[in-house]
Amino acid sequence: MIIIITFSIKKSDKTIKIFIFSPFKRINVNNKIIIKMKLRNLIRTVSFLVVLVFASTTIKAQRRNDVIKAYNEGAGAVQTNQQAAIKAFENVVILSKQVGDSAADLRQKAIKVLPSLYYNVASDAFTAKKPASEIIQAAKNAVAAAEKYENPTTKQNANLLLIRAYNNLAGEYFSKDDYKGALASFDSVLMINPDYSSTIYNKALIYMKQGNSDDFEKTIDLYISKMKAGTDDAKIKQASSLALGYFRASGSKSDQANKLDDALGSLNKAAKYSDDKDLFYYFAEVYNKQKVFDKGLDYAQKGLALEAGAVEAKAKFYFQIALAQEGKGQTAEACASFKNASYGVFAAPSKVKQANLKCK
Repeated sequence: MIIIITFSIKKSDKTIKIFIFSPFKRINVNNKIIIKMKLRNLIRTVSFLVVLVFASTTIKAQRRNDVIKAYNEGAGAVQTNQQAAIKAFENVVILSKQVGDSAADLRQKAIKVLPSLYYNVASDAFTAKKPASEIIQAAKNAVAAAEKYENPTTKQNANLLLIRAYNNLAGEYFSKDDYKGALASFDSVLMINPDYSSTIYNKALIYMKQGNSDDFEKTIDLYISKMKAGTDDAKIKQASSLALGYFRASGSKSDQANKLDDALGSLNKAAKYSDDKDLFYYFAEVYNKQKVFDKGLDYAQKGLALEAGAVEAKAKFYFQIALAQEGKGQTAEACASFKNASYGVFAAPSKVKQANLKCK
């Protein structure tokens, strides 16, 4: 270190101008200080300034040493105790900011390693099958660190881990029939990634389990809309079959309860997803009960066209066809259809109908 002090004396007023030059930028004096003072105070003032410069330099050097010590603690703990390493490197970031440029290299090294350390803690918790709540918190910490230290790759990986943890938590809730908790966990997944299709599908399953028709329909439709034709055909078919079966069963239940308008509402929802012989049968049965025989006949014939089974399997369609024909006053056609319906559980009612119509 070099400190140059020059001065000049004016005889007229017996004062001195002192010029001090220091290579340090952050001491509490200007690079050039001009002080006017009485000659008798010269020695005292110069001594104070020299001590000030040396004290500032010493403090600064000590603070850098503190940063180095913290960094070495973190480096030493990386392999054995990642939580301790995180604590040490976070301390490096704080201390290096106080020291300034002379510790900037250590700060950058700490910032580079911190996001991956946070991620490793979360990943280890997941591998060790720690409680879902613990994994979630660790993954959240990793996401926050990745955002803070601008590491998009680690953020993406941490979010994927967070999604898996939330899905696991939802599974735990579902196994306990805690559907509210499961739905909340799935919603947390969708806040991270609104297009995470498997979670959308699982939400639909819960709504179906709850008998929540409106939310089931919205959610399964959302899932299908996110599938791509060609690459996701199998998934589209699976979801469509699920929805078809759900609403068809709902329509059948309402039909049996003689709630015919409700039945038609459910059957029409089912029809969005696919053509189905059993769906057509329920349509025929409901319309015949409502005495809308043209539609009853049409749907019964559509169902019969799709039925490739034996005569016993076709009997129910012939029975609905016969009822529609009877309602339309087509007695001869009805007699022929009741004859074709005389198999299995439809044999007895078909014979009664043939007798009533005086079929030959």
